[in-house]
Amino acid sequence: MTLYRWGNTSSSSLWYEIGYIEAKGRMKKGERVWQIGFGSGFKCNSVVWKCNRNIEVPKTGAWAYIIHKYPVFIPEVVKL
Repeated sequence: MTLYRWGNTSSSSLWYEIGYIEAKGRMKKGERVWQIGFGSGFKCNSVVWKCNRNIEVPKTGAWAYIIHKYPVFIPEVVKL
């Protein structure tokens, strides 16, 4: 959904993705998420985040006013 909303924002995409997870209320204490970021050429980074406490849905932030519209339906492309 980060790519859908903002396009490729390079390395800052990871922070928009974390914001999306928080805004959806999907992380609970003890859960982990693995993020992989690909750069130009052979660049690749990954990180495993562990949730240290239950996250309250934020009232402000990049996703706050529009999170109810996501995820969006993306139709499958039909080959002719």
